[in-house]
Amino acid sequence: MKKLLCLILASISIFSLSAQQLPDVKVENSEGKIISVRELVGKPLIICYWSITCKPCIQELMTILDQIEDWKAEADFEVLAVSVDDSRLKATAKAKSQVFNKDFICLFDANQDLKRAMNVSLTPQSFVVDKSGNIVYSHTGYTPGSEQELIDKVIELSKKR
Repeated sequence: MKKLLCLILASISIFSLSAQQLPDVKVENSEGKIISVRELVGKPLIICYWSITCKPCIQELMTILDQIEDWKAEADFEVLAVSVDDSRLKATAKAKSQVFNKDFICLFDANQDLKRAMNVSLTPQSFVVDKSGNIVYSHTGYTPGSEQELIDKVIELSKKR
């Protein structure tokens, strides 16, 4: 019985470690090029999943956009805005993303492969990923002020250098 319990706990630990790594999934960027999300690892990332029909998603992205200059003065990081709109709404999502395209890396997950790989069920959902690709923070939903948790985590990662 003790061996079985140890085996189960070891399996859970291995699963947890792999679940905490940014998956190697290919998505489309704003130029229409297919890239691997793992290519973007190298500095901390804030990943925000959004949809054109999700008002809290747009509110979160616009709030981050309003504060990004101040945040960039405190830490070196990138924001990935990942649209999960399907192919019917992708053109609308691309048009909307033009508002934040110069400050964010905009990605389009029309097949929702990345969304599934990261177990995103609701939007908005945000993650913080360290420079090695480890997912260190996750938050679902948006209320004004909750974006501060994202930058706090990024600043904390910057201090661990």
